[in-house]
Amino acid sequence: MDYAIYEYSLGIALTLMLFFAAYFLAAKTPEKPIFNNYVRSRRIMGVALLVLSANYSVHLFSAFRFFHPDVAILMNLSTYFLAYWLFSSALATLLDRFYLTRQRFLRHILYWLLFTAISCAIFAFFPGTMQHAGMLFMALWLLAYGVFLARKLILTYRRAVRLFDDTYSEHIAVYIRWMSIFTWWAIVYGVSCGLLTFLPDQYVFLWVLSSIPFYIYLYWSYMNYLLFYEQVESILEKEKPTNQIKEKMPHDTPAYHAIIEKKLAVWIGKHGYARPGLTIEELANTLGTNRTYLSAYIKTTYHISFREWIAGLRIEYAKQMLAEHPELTVAAVSEASGFLSLSYFTKIFTEKEGCAPSRWRKAYPNRG
Repeated sequence: MDYAIYEYSLGIALTLMLFFAAYFLAAKTPEKPIFNNYVRSRRIMGVALLVLSANYSVHLFSAFRFFHPDVAILMNLSTYFLAYWLFSSALATLLDRFYLTRQRFLRHILYWLLFTAISCAIFAFFPGTMQHAGMLFMALWLLAYGVFLARKLILTYRRAVRLFDDTYSEHIAVYIRWMSIFTWWAIVYGVSCGLLTFLPDQYVFLWVLSSIPFYIYLYWSYMNYLLFYEQVESILEKEKPTNQIKEKMPHDTPAYHAIIEKKLAVWIGKHGYARPGLTIEELANTLGTNRTYLSAYIKTTYHISFREWIAGLRIEYAKQMLAEHPELTVAAVSEASGFLSLSYFTKIFTEKEGCAPSRWRKAYPNRG
């Protein structure tokens, strides 16, 4: 094998990872208390990258992989086990600042120590074929652990999306979509790493190079998320206590829904939904009701989230304006309808009507 390719790929990957780790650990953020959770998440991610960098350094400076391949594979598996926990903790912390507790941290560190101890025992006491079988077992254990952590992270992400959609008229969830993308990518990458670490020596550089786009995307995502973090975290911070309050519905629910329906009809007639940044709490206050009752009414009556319901009302209003005011641009109609983003308006309109707003306007006179 040409060891130069392997060394160059390790050198490139290691340099990038050390740079990313330094950024995650030391880069400045706005000096506001609300960013404390972002800083904590980023530092956990920085530690994860340092752990992986240490693994890469051992491979680069000792060529461990080629003199003791079985030991190198077990070392990789142990490193990934710890990195999986750190990665998932960092991302979950961005969506739930109460996620990382001392008890949870210690429990998963014990899991890692147990995994590492068993890996060492397999290498020390298992001969030949049994050792290879043992390594395969550890790889499957690592895969199961990674899927377990990924599932918890995806559930945390989906809870956050439901919270945004049920309480805010704007598409706040778009700001955290990168976490879902990264998690699914991490699953694919984690499985790939588990397989690539068993590659023949002449192809092992592929295992190293595969990490480069993965970590570049992670770095870019954290950098970009800083622009939206304050808005997302302020919502999560505000909504957390409310979610823990369990409120009972009125005994005469149908009659209460009739009251809400009557008040909503007046509010809709005044185009109250066209106000940008509307929240379900603000609407509930306007109607003189409770947000829990209002949310239940919307879900029971329309079977959609608050955001989807408001978007539907805005689209119908936009259609009316497009038809009656040809002098207005699509951007002006979008803004007047309450949409903060022209691109989001176009996307929602196209999904609902099957064509873009401008095309719909041109075809309107021909509609029955």
